[in-house]
Amino acid sequence: MDIYKIYNIWCGRVKDEELQNEMLRMSEQDIEDSFYRNLAFGTGGLRGTIGAGTNRMNVYTVAKASQGLADYLVKKYGDKASVAIGYDSRIKSDVFAKVAAGVFAANDITVNIWPNLLPVPTVSYAVRYLHASAGVMITASHNPSKYNGYKVYGDDGCQITTEAAAEILSEIEKLDIFDDIKQVTFDEGVASGKIAYIQDEVLTAFIEEVKNQSMLKDGDIKVNKDVAIVYSPLNGTGLVPVLRTLKETGYTNITVVSEQEKPDGNFPTCPYPNPEIKEAMALGMEYAKKCNADLLLATDPDCDRVGIAVKDEKGLRGPAGEYALLSGNETGILLLDYICSRRIATGTMPANPVMVKTIVTSDMATQVADNYGVRTIDCLTGFKFIGEQIGLMEAKGEEDNYIFGMEESYGYLTGGYVRDKDAVDGAFMICEMFAYYATQGIGLIEKLEELYQKYGYRLNTLHSYEFDGAAGAEKIKDIMKSFRGEITSFGGQKIEKLIDYLPGVDGLPKSDVLKFLIQDNGSVVVRPSGTEPKIKFYISVTAESMSEAAKVEKKIVEELENRF
Repeated sequence: MDIYKIYNIWCGRVKDEELQNEMLRMSEQDIEDSFYRNLAFGTGGLRGTIGAGTNRMNVYTVAKASQGLADYLVKKYGDKASVAIGYDSRIKSDVFAKVAAGVFAANDITVNIWPNLLPVPTVSYAVRYLHASAGVMITASHNPSKYNGYKVYGDDGCQITTEAAAEILSEIEKLDIFDDIKQVTFDEGVASGKIAYIQDEVLTAFIEEVKNQSMLKDGDIKVNKDVAIVYSPLNGTGLVPVLRTLKETGYTNITVVSEQEKPDGNFPTCPYPNPEIKEAMALGMEYAKKCNADLLLATDPDCDRVGIAVKDEKGLRGPAGEYALLSGNETGILLLDYICSRRIATGTMPANPVMVKTIVTSDMATQVADNYGVRTIDCLTGFKFIGEQIGLMEAKGEEDNYIFGMEESYGYLTGGYVRDKDAVDGAFMICEMFAYYATQGIGLIEKLEELYQKYGYRLNTLHSYEFDGAAGAEKIKDIMKSFRGEITSFGGQKIEKLIDYLPGVDGLPKSDVLKFLIQDNGSVVVRPSGTEPKIKFYISVTAESMSEAAKVEKKIVEELENRF
């Protein structure tokens, strides 16, 4: 259908005054970008810019997705279908959550909704705890404030599979966005008994599961938990569960970054609220210096990622006494080594332990796992694939074999109680690890340098390039096509092997990802983002020192950028 015809239909049918005013102000380019396609629905659900149009997050696209999901659930579960819903601090998250609840209720699906904003892993947990048929989390994770999203979980608490996403999409595509939606108001759904709030006992049970992940056993070792911690929830959902978990386990010397304490979807002090980004950590670093803190923690708005900075007492990364940010790979490797060593010390290592990571995560993690006799499973990018592996182990009665999951984008999980990354767990385990080593007079940077000396120095970097709109989508396709051409080296580093995941590799689902294995145990991975209009390059370089690795990495980046 013609873009302008769709636009005119929306102008005639939309009742929301805010969306109407936005459409009246649209330029030709705005209309094209807002209506050239339907907002893509996949294994990650929906994610896009908030606004008017078929390619935007609004009450109509959310209602249509919810109706498609409702039709799928009724076909699969009949009158026993139920759903758990959560939402974060983003603009309109609470509105979209209530719209979704109203659609499910109108379709006679029982709705359990968190009464307050909470982290994304609490939806995965609630699905399993309440035996729900599905879960919905309204979030755009760490994206800028103009974004929101709609994440869907299956009855196992894991993000939906490729097959389920295709079936749900098929149901969505049958619908007219204005004429085929069953809907009641949220209040009507509550009054009818189809919508109920999730009780406090479920959150308590979740936090108890997080606390049970501790590697410190009674009487095993005394740890100083009076370490000075600065924490920022980056105006998101982490404040209550993170502080509650830490305080209930004995950490009391905690300072919260006040400007980033309260939920605020505008993210006024960190426009890109991603702990991977230095700017998002800047205010927390200032607090750490003022408080002379030992550790800085920051969780992203939906609290499934956590980033850290630590004081570099010995000047191993720069001036002594300054704070150094650790990458997601570095923090993950430290956690993996800590968990393995503590499990062995406490006699809790399973007979056949398993660590799961994504293909873009540092292969140094595999070296650490091998050293402890832990098997590594590599899966595609996205923590849903790690959750899927936990589910496969559970189906075989082997869930206890899983000891850790990690991805380079600051996502970690130490137990199978949820099937998504969990920054409440990540923050808790990082604090414990930090306190454990600090009690012995060892800093995390010192421990990391010890691991680098043992396994070899490895520099891992991520470079993202944004291409917006319809033209941007075509540009990303062209870039991927060019990298499938004849390439023999990157920055003077010979390419030893190319792995193209598009046809499917080693039983993994088909994915538009390229991994170039380069000399000296390095790699370059190229993939379009599944949630943003970006193409991403993950570079891993092994060298004798940080400076040598940085020189090689710089040459690789320059050559990559020259290709587009």
